[in-house]
Amino acid sequence: MSALLYAYLPLGALATAVVTAAAIFALGDARRRQRTFWNLFGATAKLLMVAAMVGGVLEGHTFAVAWPALPGVELRLAADPLALLFAMLSSVLWLVTTVYAIAYLEHSGQRARFFGFFSLCVAATFGIALAGNAFTFLLFYEMLTLATYPLVVHRGHPAALAAGRLYLAHTLGGGAALLAGTVALYAAVGEQPFTAGGIPAVALWAEQAPAAATAVLVLLLAGVAVKAALFPLQGWLPAAMVAPAPVSALLHAVAVVKAGAFGVVRIIEDVYGYPLAAELGVTPALAGLAAVTVVYGSVRALAQVDLKRRLAFSTVSQVSFISLGVALGGPLALIGGLAHLVHQGVMKITLFFCAGNYAETLGIHRIDALNGVGRRMPATSAAFTVAALGMIGLPPLAGFISKWYLGIGALAQGQAWVVGVLAASTLLNAAYFLPVLRRIWLLPPPAAGFPGAGGAEAHRGLLIPALLTAAAVLLAGLLAATAFSPLGWAERIVERGYPGL
Repeated sequence: MSALLYAYLPLGALATAVVTAAAIFALGDARRRQRTFWNLFGATAKLLMVAAMVGGVLEGHTFAVAWPALPGVELRLAADPLALLFAMLSSVLWLVTTVYAIAYLEHSGQRARFFGFFSLCVAATFGIALAGNAFTFLLFYEMLTLATYPLVVHRGHPAALAAGRLYLAHTLGGGAALLAGTVALYAAVGEQPFTAGGIPAVALWAEQAPAAATAVLVLLLAGVAVKAALFPLQGWLPAAMVAPAPVSALLHAVAVVKAGAFGVVRIIEDVYGYPLAAELGVTPALAGLAAVTVVYGSVRALAQVDLKRRLAFSTVSQVSFISLGVALGGPLALIGGLAHLVHQGVMKITLFFCAGNYAETLGIHRIDALNGVGRRMPATSAAFTVAALGMIGLPPLAGFISKWYLGIGALAQGQAWVVGVLAASTLLNAAYFLPVLRRIWLLPPPAAGFPGAGGAEAHRGLLIPALLTAAAVLLAGLLAATAFSPLGWAERIVERGYPGL
């Protein structure tokens, strides 16, 4: 492949999702086969382009493209190893979620609107992943808010509209903070690309004006903390569970919360650099906030009787491991946090797929209605079990790998209290997942039979995606020592990008 084509691969992959969205909007609801083709073609083409970039990075190629957006401001896309970790996650899960969503929404209305905004949501997520500077990150971050709102309110009933208003109130407020921080950053240091280990001009500015540099860092982190669902800014996430199951999967595993967590990584590691952020006193506060969120989300999950709301509060807890790993500093903790970016994604998308299968096939939404469902839907229930045990941290599943690296990374940094947080999280995870598994497998089904008139198992379009992602939960743990596992790629990011950490 020529050097020019290599350079423009990030733009091509981004354009694929945008073109897919435009084609779907133009087709409308009636042309189902053409819409399905564009959905699958766009997702597959984007995945192949990202795979080509991964191969190119391994061979030493550089992927970057930039052009003027405003006077003195560039729109920059760059595919470094950190960007490709998030880009590959979003590409793989976009394809899987597309297959699931096609089956889930087969008989619903407004499918063109749904899949059009679905593709725009993925385009925005991909832009966030490949953003090469703060302006580009801000642009796609705000685009993500606008693209996901129609998905949250897709069903159009009062609860969905109320959830949409709450979502906008939170995310637009966070966007305003991010905008203010970005403008202040540009005023202080001008146009600067993201730089592994921190932008030198930011370090120089912090020496001259530490109070201003600290205030801007707090603004930037506050802006992304909303989508990262850090306490006390997490209220929008459980409310958004009124959306269809594919949207819930997208919000929790692929797009919104991951965009926030990824933003935390970029700001700490590639704008300020961890040493400077720690010197300014921000990372200890971030670590404490992430730890509080880990425990808070798990405690709130215990009280939920609706399955999707329990999973939502579980996300509040689990996604905070990423921020915790970044805030602790040190290579091992950062590796654990980056690996969890992927591990949490495949575990949580599996759980939401299965929750959607129970709802779509048997009409089950509440945990107390799951008694004996494993006998009726054994494959879906097996996938749910694998992902739930992964969330608890049972070896050799993906969740155990993340918690192990976070634990040893915390000890290496002299932060033994984090091990207590991880232990508390594991016990709370077990407390809200094991009773669900007991109901699924050990309790008898209701004497009157299950609600709904579905068949013995979910439709294969709903079942196969859940089984594939459940297999990924297992393989990410079993193959963690290989170079191409999420853990192996996270190690590559830290070793090449932050050797002095």
